[in-house]
Amino acid sequence: MSQKPKLDPYDRKILHRLAEDGRITWRDLADNIGLSLTPTLRRVRLLEEAGYITGYFARLDEGRLAGSMIVFISVTLERQISEALERFEEHVSTLPEVMSGFLMSGGADYLLRAVVRDLDHYRALLDDLTQVEGVAHIQSSFALKAFVNRPAPLIT
Repeated sequence: MSQKPKLDPYDRKILHRLAEDGRITWRDLADNIGLSLTPTLRRVRLLEEAGYITGYFARLDEGRLAGSMIVFISVTLERQISEALERFEEHVSTLPEVMSGFLMSGGADYLLRAVVRDLDHYRALLDDLTQVEGVAHIQSSFALKAFVNRPAPLIT
């Protein structure tokens, strides 16, 4: 990976448009940002090489595929030794309901964002999590409404 260039307004426009629509044609992208095709493509390639663009993918509807109930699960382990952390992370990584997981500072060791169909599905997920050796405490909160869900950070 080459050194990251400083982002100028054209680069920011490219990143913003690609985050909104990764399937935009190169011609439409060039028109949207106000450059001709060749410099636009050169900039996209440089942004890819510098690691600002790491891939292109389809955004899937979690609700249709996994469930419409979003639950945030805080997990505290009995001990924060590397074996316990690795065991927990490996197990959780296999659970299809878990959309993202974070090792945290503060009160809990982990924060998971999971998607479930209903309370029975949640209960099954909870049963699975409580079976992981070393789990001491689990606390969950259900999301009532999502009001921000960006595909990428806002670029200023």
